[in-house]
Amino acid sequence: MATEIDGGTRKDAGSRGGGMFFPFPSLPWFPSVFFSLSLLPVTALAASKHAQPLAPGNVTAPANLSSATVVAASTATPSSDKVYEDVRMLLEILADIRQDYVEKTDPRALLYGAAEGMVRRLDPFSQFLEPQANQDLKTETKGEFGGLGVRVTAEGDWLEVITAIPDTPAFDAGLLPEDRILAIDGVSTKGMSNWDAVGKLRGKPGSDVALLVSRRAEDGGESRFTVTLKRQEIKIRTVDTSVSDDHIAYLRVVEFNAKTPEDVLRALKRDGKKGATSLILDLRNNPGGLLDAAVKVAGFFLPAGKLITYTEGRNPLSRVEYRGEGAPTSIDWPMAVLANENSASGAEIVAGALQDNGRAVVIGERTYGKASVQSVIPLANSCALRLTVAHYYTPKGRLIQRDEKKHTGGISPDITVPVPESERDKLFRQWELVYAKGKSPRSAVKKQDQVPDDALDMADSILRARAALMRLGAGRG
Repeated sequence: MATEIDGGTRKDAGSRGGGMFFPFPSLPWFPSVFFSLSLLPVTALAASKHAQPLAPGNVTAPANLSSATVVAASTATPSSDKVYEDVRMLLEILADIRQDYVEKTDPRALLYGAAEGMVRRLDPFSQFLEPQANQDLKTETKGEFGGLGVRVTAEGDWLEVITAIPDTPAFDAGLLPEDRILAIDGVSTKGMSNWDAVGKLRGKPGSDVALLVSRRAEDGGESRFTVTLKRQEIKIRTVDTSVSDDHIAYLRVVEFNAKTPEDVLRALKRDGKKGATSLILDLRNNPGGLLDAAVKVAGFFLPAGKLITYTEGRNPLSRVEYRGEGAPTSIDWPMAVLANENSASGAEIVAGALQDNGRAVVIGERTYGKASVQSVIPLANSCALRLTVAHYYTPKGRLIQRDEKKHTGGISPDITVPVPESERDKLFRQWELVYAKGKSPRSAVKKQDQVPDDALDMADSILRARAALMRLGAGRG
């Protein structure tokens, strides 16, 4: 079962299979379009021995592709001559297919397939991006897109609303959880693939889209109505927060995109005004995202200049250190970080930095161990190559990338709280918040059907106990 956010597909906890863009064979819930990899720009082709050190920022193309190719050719070796022979073999295969294959073929599609196969041999995270995939990646990492602001899932043959996101056209129009979208601009959604539906829901901001909606009535009947919505720039919601009666702020970060740092900072300021004095940072099921965003968020909780992470790869120039900038106002609350086996990439950088710097206790499970530094290299025809060029390390030199043979990698929690396999999917679903106009947000799972969240309860108990001990110490002083 796939969950859509106007077209950003997120594999549900109960689904199986890799995502469209980011294949995680053992990680079925990972977002397909919600980027799960940390991205760095490339300033020179990797083939060049004069490659420049990587640094965070906007993705940029090499100044002159042809000159970089000349550099690679001019440093040819006997082994590279063999590579050129193999390339000629590839061209011969292409020529044979075009000439003799039983059906007419598209040469570009064949070349794209060859590129995909070549990159797939490297690791699970490097990827050849065709034009649409490349554009979708840019859209998601930006954190905004033109759409309606509705999360839907495939239920049987139809699209069903999970929730409308507050302050979006879908929310303002009153779309409710469990509404079914039967048609988009007059085209039936029965049997429609998630990606086809997404393509119809998204579009240029300011354009109209008509939805035929079916809503269950309290008497068991059904009402149908058509609503026309105007698409607008949708900001992907990555942060949820609340403050308990014990003055403990709960901050869940679901991913790291360009908007996440400002959303986190805004949430912390709001929680502070509500009287929060300690914090639970929930990074469970967070697949990561933009490196810059993860570094900024970790830096909010550390003194300026503290090492957050560093990278190392085959090229000595790939060694880059990332240090925090601090926060505009001091955030020195006692902290607990929640992580699980589905916390990856940027989430692991944040958890590892706070753990190594003695800033927070990490509770939960060993994290996934996804620590590949990815450069996005622009190619011809609006394609791109997303290539692993280095790995991330924690401030104390721990390699985050998982090595199954050595049983290393990932971030090991300070306090392990295992989750029974039978409860994983239930926990994932009950973290999903649904919204309805005029009502407070609620869990997608009814209270009587929810399962205990032992890791959250542990973090809450630790912070409450600490506060009690501090009060006791202050009273004796």
